[in-house]
Amino acid sequence: MISEGVEAERRAERFLESKGLTLVQRNYRCRMGEIDLVMRDRDTLVFVEVRSRSRQDFGGAAGSIDTAKRDRLLRTARHYLSRLPSEPTCRFDAVLLDGGAGQRIEWIRDAFGE
Repeated sequence: MISEGVEAERRAERFLESKGLTLVQRNYRCRMGEIDLVMRDRDTLVFVEVRSRSRQDFGGAAGSIDTAKRDRLLRTARHYLSRLPSEPTCRFDAVLLDGGAGQRIEWIRDAFGE
């Protein structure tokens, strides 16, 4: 049985691939945290946070990315980039799946403005 989180990440990955992005890595983990998807959009490395909520209570999927979560993502991305020979252009995107079974998908490019 696939967890809801894994299924949401797979749906987000397929959605982004349909928009022309290519997968680099799933679930990058280090002591600072985890990045759901690392993808490439032409020459840009894209760190993707996938959030899924079945209800809109408390702001839905978008409302679940708070300042602490954003800070963990930034630290984790810095760790990922430190392993590369040179730092590419990069950005943070969010894919939000709201509604039962993530019926609505919203892709926010450059979600953090970093």
